[in-house]
Amino acid sequence: MSLFKNIESRISTLNVEGISEERKVTLQPLIDFIQAKVDANQDIRINFICTHNSRRSHLSQVWAQTLAYHFNIKNVFCYSGGTEATALFPMAAETLSNTGFEIETLSEGKNPVYSIKYAENAHPIIGFSKKLDAKFNPSSEFAAIMTCSQADNGCPFIAGAEKRIPLTFEDPKAFDNTPQQAEKYNERSLQIAGELFYVFNQIKNS
Repeated sequence: MSLFKNIESRISTLNVEGISEERKVTLQPLIDFIQAKVDANQDIRINFICTHNSRRSHLSQVWAQTLAYHFNIKNVFCYSGGTEATALFPMAAETLSNTGFEIETLSEGKNPVYSIKYAENAHPIIGFSKKLDAKFNPSSEFAAIMTCSQADNGCPFIAGAEKRIPLTFEDPKAFDNTPQQAEKYNERSLQIAGELFYVFNQIKNS
């Protein structure tokens, strides 16, 4: 029931104390959504949405699924989608790989499909870019988490979502092809991980 060692050790160093009170208010609706589902013994479906489904939404999906496992919160199913489909950006996959996730390319092409494993016996996350309403994603009874302000502003209504929660992150894309690229992607990944650690750590298993 344990995560890969490198992921465990990275989780143990997350800076949860650095989350501001203002940001905790932003995170509270997601905590409330998950807690209500746990209390009702219902499946917890979370779809992380960004414009291109290439960076922040994938990092959020992977970390949320991983941290639900870490805290032993059952029946959590995390997804990601975009207002358009592009590809999971290679640096996002590389950042996860450097953190300890085992990533295997299942298919090549313009929009590669990846298997992303966080524990030996857990089902891998299937990572690829898709529209938020793709058949791969849930069509009802899910929380839509808007991870970028562009998607948040551009999608005032998400069909089938029980709850729509803006939880935006700065885009590491701004540092593509610069010397700080790897550092900034890692920084964003760990910010997302720290905030989602805070979220799942608040959940009381009934």
